[in-house]
Amino acid sequence: MFTANLRGVRTDPTDNGGLFVGRRPGTAPVQYRDLPDVGTRARRRVDGVIAGVLLTLQVALNLLFWGPIPAGSLWVASQVQYHAGSVSLGIFVGFAVLLAVLFAGLAFLKRLDHAWVLVRRAAGHDQREGVLGVIFGVCAVVGGSAFLLWLLLIGGLGSMAVSGQA
Repeated sequence: MFTANLRGVRTDPTDNGGLFVGRRPGTAPVQYRDLPDVGTRARRRVDGVIAGVLLTLQVALNLLFWGPIPAGSLWVASQVQYHAGSVSLGIFVGFAVLLAVLFAGLAFLKRLDHAWVLVRRAAGHDQREGVLGVIFGVCAVVGGSAFLLWLLLIGGLGSMAVSGQA
């Protein structure tokens, strides 16, 4: 006769050879609430403008990662090296400042991206994911291309070939 297995789900690693079978705790798909009640046309327009401002701010802050932030950390490193007389200390402080500012910037961008999703949803769009990854990728291509043009034409390899420095 057929008997039901009443043991339940086996989540103890010793029961299944040390492997977790199935979904790990806390990894269920994110359940979004339904879209909020649609606001007035003026309110949706204001929310759309706020979303545009947040998106522009994300792009502007992301572009800082490819020039001004590294240049600023180089300046800090040069000041430390000049005042302390230690190149090693200058390099260490420069990298520490660079990492601290980049990680703090990424954390702030993540919060901005989350706020952008919320404002877009409030504006009546079914927005479920942010655009931080796309913005970061596009800014990486733009920043890398700008650096390559600078290296080849202005500051590095190309300028030595066409100027009297060679």
